[in-house]
Amino acid sequence: MPSTLYAIGDIHGQKAELDRVLDLIQTDGGTGAEVVFLGDYTDRGPDSRAVIDTLIDGRDAGRNWTFLRGNHDRMFDWFMSDPLRHDPYMMVELYWLHPRLGGDTTLASYGVDAGGRRREQDVQADALAAVPASHLSFLRDLRMTHVRGDLMFVHAGIRPGVAIKDQTEEDLLWIRKEFHDYTGPHPKLIVHGHTPVDAATHYGNRVNLDTGAGYGKPLTAAVFEDGKVWTLTSEGRVPLDVSPA
Repeated sequence: MPSTLYAIGDIHGQKAELDRVLDLIQTDGGTGAEVVFLGDYTDRGPDSRAVIDTLIDGRDAGRNWTFLRGNHDRMFDWFMSDPLRHDPYMMVELYWLHPRLGGDTTLASYGVDAGGRRREQDVQADALAAVPASHLSFLRDLRMTHVRGDLMFVHAGIRPGVAIKDQTEEDLLWIRKEFHDYTGPHPKLIVHGHTPVDAATHYGNRVNLDTGAGYGKPLTAAVFEDGKVWTLTSEGRVPLDVSPA
C-alpha cells in the first residue's frame, strides 16, 4: 500500500471549517490518518481558542498529527512572552493587535478586550490571565518543518538555492516573492500556505494550500500519496495537477 499523508492549510480561527476538513480526512483515511497542519491557527477568524483546543485534543488523543509554526502563531507566542516581543519583520505601522493582523480577534475568543486605546501591557496582563498554559505550550512547541520522503512541509516556503538545513526561521515563516518567483526544482516538493490563493495550486515545485480561510473562504485539505496530489471535497478526492505556466 502507498504511504498516504494529508495536509491542511492556514486555519485562522475558523473552527467550523477545521471541523469540516477533519471530517473529510476521517472519511478518506480514517482516524489514524497522518495529518500535517501548515500553521496560522489563530487570528482574523472568530474561534481561535476553539481551534487550538481541537488541535490539542487531537494530539492528546494520540492522533498522528504534526503541527507547524506559522508567522501568526509566532506573533501570538511573542505577545505572550516576558518581555512582550514584536515581530521585527512586520511593517513599522503594524503590530499583532492591529485588526489587519487579527490578534485582537484572537484575544476576543479568550474573553480579552484588546480594543480602544488600551496599553499593550494591560492587554497582555489580561491575556496572560485568560489564555490557558496548555495553549501557550502548544504555541511554543510548534515545529518549523516536516520532511517525509520527497515532500517538505513548511508554513511560508524556502529560500531557493539554500540547503534545507540552512534555511532561516524568518524565511520559513515569512518568505514570499523570492520563493514564488522561482520556477526551478527544489530539493523536495514544497507544501506550504501563508499566501492566500483562490484555490489550492500545484506549481510543479511547490503546492500552495492557503485558500483564504482567514478571509472567510473555505479551508483546504490535500492528500499526498505515491507521488500524486488531490484536494478533498464532500464528493471525495479531486486531482490537483500541475497548473499550466
